[in-house]
Amino acid sequence: MFAGVVNAQVGQAPVKDETVATLDPADWASVRAQFKLSPEFVHISNFFLASNPKPVSDAMARHRQAFDENPYTYLEDNMFAKPEDMVWRKVCAAAAEYTGGRAEDIALTTSTTQGLAMIYNGLKLRPDQEILTTHHEWYTHDEAMRLAVVKWGGSIRRIDLYEGPEDVSTDAIVARIEAAIKPSTRILAMTWVHSGTGVRLPLKDIGALVTRLNRDRAEADQIIYVIDGVHGFGCSEAQVASLGCDFFSAGTHKWILGPHGTGLVWAREGQWAQITPTIPTIMAAEPGNAWRQQRDPQGETQAAWVSPGGFLAFENQWGVIEAFEFVKKIGRKRIADRIAALNGQLKEGLAKLPNVHLHTPRSAEFSAGIVCCDVKGWTPKDVVAKLKAQKIIASATPYRHSTVRFSAGIINTPEDIEKTLKVMRTLA
Repeated sequence: MFAGVVNAQVGQAPVKDETVATLDPADWASVRAQFKLSPEFVHISNFFLASNPKPVSDAMARHRQAFDENPYTYLEDNMFAKPEDMVWRKVCAAAAEYTGGRAEDIALTTSTTQGLAMIYNGLKLRPDQEILTTHHEWYTHDEAMRLAVVKWGGSIRRIDLYEGPEDVSTDAIVARIEAAIKPSTRILAMTWVHSGTGVRLPLKDIGALVTRLNRDRAEADQIIYVIDGVHGFGCSEAQVASLGCDFFSAGTHKWILGPHGTGLVWAREGQWAQITPTIPTIMAAEPGNAWRQQRDPQGETQAAWVSPGGFLAFENQWGVIEAFEFVKKIGRKRIADRIAALNGQLKEGLAKLPNVHLHTPRSAEFSAGIVCCDVKGWTPKDVVAKLKAQKIIASATPYRHSTVRFSAGIINTPEDIEKTLKVMRTLA
């Protein structure tokens, strides 16, 4: 759809690797063949950093060659010349189609972390207001909140949403959040899929709660619902715009299989007006025009004003278009079902081992592409080392309570899961 975006003369096209067959989205073996992952290993840490499929790698190579041949003209023509030729706009359009929102609601970032920082740093808290979040957040989400409170004032309060996988249900989680919300709660900060336990939250139900509570609140006290969504973005069928949140940050270099150093923030229509940009942008005319005319920018903040400026790895950012096209060809439901089936197979196998304690609910409703467990008598790092010695790549979570973590993606097979379980059975 967007694969042919070039305006400047780019010379000879990069040599294509003809050893990779054309993608057949209906054939998982064909999908796996699009990746250069080493066949020596079972790669079962797919939550971490994506290996790029061939269409994405080809797009990056094409852009990189064009930059090498004529950097000024290629950037000028595709970034600054005509609005209809600005490739970043086409990235936003591809992202909007996937999120179910509008292109003008998308800000482009380099990662989930950067996106969260832009949100919290851009929202102003009064000294009497708080951020309500959980004890299940990853460091970068927690730290983005802390730094914002250091800057603006206010406070942070954390709660537990569950004690273990048997404690996870929609009613219980929503009830705990509702009981914790106070009149002073200004921001509700949640993570879609917890990377330390694999638990997936019922975001829509939490969003419905926020909508209900906001009906009785003054505009200045409305609860702003912020989501760290990276581990659901690309492995869940749900569209971001349907989740009921106000801001959603995710990298596109994990489950979307995009180039490294790419991400986005989606905001509900009208919510960007609450954000003060942090880093000057080069993706919107008004801030630059205002500077040239020695005045302040006019109008409300827009998503493009928040997209960080500076010269980026544009060949990576622009290659995100092909990543969205790749997952679109396979189908979001087909991808979600495959990830659920593979991780379900893994959970069922682990649950049968007497010395293994699962932290991830066995129900696909409350889990996604991450499976966490403890192995009695073994440290997580020792389990990971044992697996690696058998050519299986897993990880140990870097949380206060570390666990063994697996993550099966569309590059995996049921045979990969069985190989993993075979090694885990030897630890008994």
